[in-house]
Amino acid sequence: MREIEEVEIALLLEGVYRATGYDFRDYALGSLRRRLRSRTKEEGLRSISELQGKVLRDSGALTRLIGDLSISVTSMFRDPNFYRAFREKVIPLLRTYPFVRIWAAGCATGEEVYSLAIVLAEEGLYERTRIYATDVNEVALDRAREGTVPLGKMKDYTENYIKAGGTQAFSEYYQAGDETARLSRALMDNIVFAQHDLVSDRAFNEFNVILCRNVMIYFGTSLQERVHELLYGSLVMFGVLALGQRESLRFTPHMRHYEEIDVSHKLYKKVV
Repeated sequence: MREIEEVEIALLLEGVYRATGYDFRDYALGSLRRRLRSRTKEEGLRSISELQGKVLRDSGALTRLIGDLSISVTSMFRDPNFYRAFREKVIPLLRTYPFVRIWAAGCATGEEVYSLAIVLAEEGLYERTRIYATDVNEVALDRAREGTVPLGKMKDYTENYIKAGGTQAFSEYYQAGDETARLSRALMDNIVFAQHDLVSDRAFNEFNVILCRNVMIYFGTSLQERVHELLYGSLVMFGVLALGQRESLRFTPHMRHYEEIDVSHKLYKKVV
């Protein structure tokens, strides 16, 4: 039964790729299986084969499926200690550049991108920085461009900000509405949101910093290697790569090309 399900998954992903160009074929199978089973149940269907038939004929079902597979889990100052480490270990390096280019790959709905903008602003670097924030999911990008977050989350975000070493009153960075908080327009000035698929798209610039955090945990080994190749080729010499807590350079083809800046927070500097 499990073998049949794997065939169903492969056929579904191939169909989605051919119909849309979204390529989930090399994502980690365990994560795919869980998400596809859940989507099958949500659609009121009995099998992944039935799900394939529906998503290829129903644009709404296809959009829902792509939303499930292109993970959009994020929050402001997620993992606050990472931002403390970024302030202490990376900001001094960035001060040596006249202009800074940063790529936030897999930015989801943008909360972590805006968190980074706040850090850069407080450190006096935002005015000479351009952040390129990309994701495969256009729906998530549309939300990111709006610069709004649910008001109910701001208490937790404020706590994260304080733990991350924030130097101002967090309330200075947003305006509260009835149900949402709108982030300051000044935070958006130097951010470019654009669609980019780490699976299939090529490098598009050279960067002083690349953040690709909590993205590759959903990829299979061969896809992780391809993405690491892309990230390595997109970094300037002595540029900084930031990965997520459960991600690592160990056993990747480019492990020897970096030195550790902060191993506990997965910050690495390109040296070869």
